[in-house]
Amino acid sequence: MQLITVEELKARMDAGEKLNLIDCREPHEYAEFNIGAKLIPLGRFQTMQVDELEDLKDEEVIIHCRSGNRSGQACMLLDTMGFKNTKNVAGGMLEWQAKFGSK
Repeated sequence: MQLITVEELKARMDAGEKLNLIDCREPHEYAEFNIGAKLIPLGRFQTMQVDELEDLKDEEVIIHCRSGNRSGQACMLLDTMGFKNTKNVAGGMLEWQAKFGSK
């Protein structure tokens, strides 16, 4: 697992890069504010119910949560499943909102 800053992530999104971006928060958190990532709550990582990500084992997978804690756990779980390039968004959506607001 590596870290990616919210600034790096936003720059790549603004550039139109196709990213494998996963939000591992809970559905109610996602409903309140999200940046368009695919929602897969952390519990699904913990029970290994992430078959839809299987094709991404050799690709970069960027995961975020509220603060960076749950996404760090999700990255570590994917790493143990053989994923080779996981990135945790440092500071999560709290950092994103502090830097860029809630749009």
